[in-house]
Amino acid sequence: MKGIRTTIYRKSSELPQLEEGNFFHSRRLFEILEKTPRQRPYMVVAEDEQGRIVSHLLAFLRFRTFIFPPFLLIHCRLLSEGVYQESEYPKEELLGEMLGALIKGLGSRVLYIEVSNLSQKMLGYKQLRQLGFYPIHWMSVHNSLHSHAPEERITDKMQKRIDNAHERGAKTEVVRTEEDLKAFSKLLRKHHIFKPKRYIPDDAFFRAFMAEEESGRLFVTKYHGKVIGCSAVAYSQGDAYLWYSAFRRKTYHHLHPDIVTIWDAMKDAYERGYRHMCFLDVGLPFEKNSFRDFILSFGGKEQSTYRWFRFTLKWVNKLLAWFYRE
Repeated sequence: MKGIRTTIYRKSSELPQLEEGNFFHSRRLFEILEKTPRQRPYMVVAEDEQGRIVSHLLAFLRFRTFIFPPFLLIHCRLLSEGVYQESEYPKEELLGEMLGALIKGLGSRVLYIEVSNLSQKMLGYKQLRQLGFYPIHWMSVHNSLHSHAPEERITDKMQKRIDNAHERGAKTEVVRTEEDLKAFSKLLRKHHIFKPKRYIPDDAFFRAFMAEEESGRLFVTKYHGKVIGCSAVAYSQGDAYLWYSAFRRKTYHHLHPDIVTIWDAMKDAYERGYRHMCFLDVGLPFEKNSFRDFILSFGGKEQSTYRWFRFTLKWVNKLLAWFYRE
């Protein structure tokens, strides 16, 4: 792209001054990932001919080990399209330029690159296609917290379940101690043990959330001292994002820990003045999707979007692109 120079930074000490409004592409998250085992951040920065930063995005590698071949799997994840300053350069072209530099910088070390949670469904469609990415239809759900209170968007039946659980002693707290962090981690990992796509970071990642609540909060829902639910919520640009969650639904079915855990995290975001509660992953748009239906029961809005993938092995990428063709 004429007039644009891209640079990839791998160390926080070398990062230039960046706009910090978007947590998912911030120095703060870069530093958290840098200190987290089995994760590695890559900050792609685009500058114009005058050396002015016009855009940047944060990508992070995740290393996963298996007891069976291939033993080690490395994939790259990007949450949203990055940050863009006002300039003469189209946003879509800057996105394509930065992703192209990232692909070149990563080479063949990663199995695939995943781009999700774009602000607009068709954003960068042409550029992503040209770079070899293929789209998969995905679902996005968010709850508006600025126009109506959360209580106004749920049914009387759900409200009774929430009130009943609270009256019986279920209570959600912000994680502030190492003991609660260990309980949070234990439940989260146990809940996702049979969900291979769901990557759960090392505890160092979650511990960083405890140090600075402006970036995010961890919650645990307790009943008589036992943790029956947990969630991790990130905050960015006035919105709250449910990143991870887990519940002991079968053991404590009568308390509806899934409902209480999500509800209390949402209420916390509402009371602290956040505009929306966004759910980062509600899955594929299958006709029957129990988790999506559960999230929608809180009164949120669903929206069809794309999640983009690019496999390094060309024949695999072509095969999957054909399989998921529109």
